[in-house]
Order: sequence, then structure tokens, then C-alpha cells
Amino acid sequence: MTLVTRETKETQVRVEVSLGRGATQVDTGLVFFDHMLSTFGRYAGLDLKVHARGDLKHHLMEDVAITLGTAVQRVIPATAARFAERTIPMDDALVQACLDAGGRFFYEGPLKNRLYEHWMRSFCEHAKVTLHLRVLRGKDRHHVTEAAFKALGLALRDAMVDGGTVFSMKGSVALEVT
Repeated sequence: MTLVTRETKETQVRVEVSLGRGATQVDTGLVFFDHMLSTFGRYAGLDLKVHARGDLKHHLMEDVAITLGTAVQRVIPATAARFAERTIPMDDALVQACLDAGGRFFYEGPLKNRLYEHWMRSFCEHAKVTLHLRVLRGKDRHHVTEAAFKALGLALRDAMVDGGTVFSMKGSVALEVT
């Protein structure tokens, strides 16, 4: 289990993450956001506990993305399969997530909701993953956003499968900060 907390004048966030069955306990005070985080945890196969409070919706969502991304980065196996792609239909929505969990951040969207677009970018930056998210179809913002969280979760689940060896031409990469 990995525990990451973040406290600022604006927010208090506590996240626990472990590879598991997708059991979630989420309480941010934002009902739809709680639903998206629970969906993500379930589809990613992460046992996830999130408790967060904040002054503004934007600050809260951003700080949860930072904290959750940091926790997820720490549970990705060094010998992860790394690459995965999932396309999810949800009613009118069709969303594709192409993911590389190899330790480099990049995000390309967009989602139709700017807060959830910002959440995806902040999560990817702190999880150190590359995510290309394509909305292939969809008019209903709820359906598009939920399909995106499901696609991200399933792609991450596939990318985190232990491949038995470091999947990179570089072998392992070690950084030393002094």
C-alpha cells in the first residue's frame, strides 16, 4: 500500500493505493468526481482510498490528481508491460486511451470538460505516464468523461501487468540527485 498526502492552505488530500481488486472508498464532497475516481480505481484494478476537502472545485480536483498520480507512479512495477490501449463505448460516447507507463509524462486530449481535461493532464504528469486520449464520438459530457476514466483505468491495468523484465531498449534508468 502506498500512502500519499498533500496539504495546502486550499486543500487536504489523503490517498492510499495498492494493486488489488478495484475496491474503492472515495469521499471528496463532489458526487460526480467521486464517481469518476471510483470508476477509475475499479477499472484500473487498484484498491483505492481517497479522502479530500478543498476550498474550490478546481483546487480540489487538481490536488487529488497530483496526489493520486504520485501514488499510482509508485505502484507501477519496474517490470511493467508499459504499453496499453483501450477503447470504451458508453452510450453515445466512444473514447480511446493509449498509454505508456514508462516514466515519461505527456498528455494529449482534449475532453469536453475543462476541469476533467486539467485533471487528466495533472494526473499524467505526476503518474509519469504518457496518455493520448481521443474522443472518437460523443455529445453527452457525462458519458464522454466517464468513458475516458474507464478507458484510462483499463489501459493502466493492462500497462501495469508485470512483464518479468524491464520493457525498454535502455534497460533500467537510474537517476541520482545529490
